[in-house]
Amino acid sequence: AGRGRLASRVLELVFSYLELSELRSCALVCKHWYRCLHGDENSEVWRSLCARSLAEEALRTDILCNLPSYKAKIRAFQHAFSTNDCSRNVYIKKNGFTLHRNPIAQSTDGARTKIGFSEGRHAWEVWWEGPLGTVAVIGIATKRAPMQCQGYVALLGSDDQSWGWNLVDNNLLHNGEVNGSFPQCNNAPKYQIGERIRVILDMEDKTLAFERGYEFLGVAFRGLPKVCLYPAVSAVYGNTEVTLVYLGKPLDG
Repeated sequence: AGRGRLASRVLELVFSYLELSELRSCALVCKHWYRCLHGDENSEVWRSLCARSLAEEALRTDILCNLPSYKAKIRAFQHAFSTNDCSRNVYIKKNGFTLHRNPIAQSTDGARTKIGFSEGRHAWEVWWEGPLGTVAVIGIATKRAPMQCQGYVALLGSDDQSWGWNLVDNNLLHNGEVNGSFPQCNNAPKYQIGERIRVILDMEDKTLAFERGYEFLGVAFRGLPKVCLYPAVSAVYGNTEVTLVYLGKPLDG
């Protein structure tokens, strides 16, 4: 170590008591501090932050099983459903990643994530943990898209502010119209409860694509606008639950 430089083990101990906003500031101090923070995504720093920030249920169950590190788990929590940007008829469970829709008649209810994207490539996975009902839509929405409406409808895709895939009838929806079936194959299998769907948003190519079981299903939407787009879902079935986990940059191939 250089003169006056704290040893990495000492820095790691100090950093393990800090919150995420403070760690971001520390990473800007010098290259040594940056490397200490980001060199090991499973270090005591990120493990401690996970233990303080995430619910025990999220860490002990398989909700985050596809995330390789403690740092990735923290990042996923930062990108989880927003408790302040969802229908009044849903709530986010204590695990921080699962939406629960209350049994309200004649209502379609949705939620957006805390953070949206206007650049880069991003992937997240989403799955239903209860019945789909007549409409169950996954996709993206701008901040202007409504998250609640009367009746049982495909809320995502009901206007020009959102794009969605209805898992019940395999239709793509945007601007209140059906944009064809998806995936584009004969006898496409129906969604099975608990099946994780991977969503891939590419703001450089302006496309939205989907994967199922690591099988690439194709690009669903092209020509997306250069605005901030949020992962979103909409549901109609009472007491159904939907989980969304941000994965980070998608792996090519």
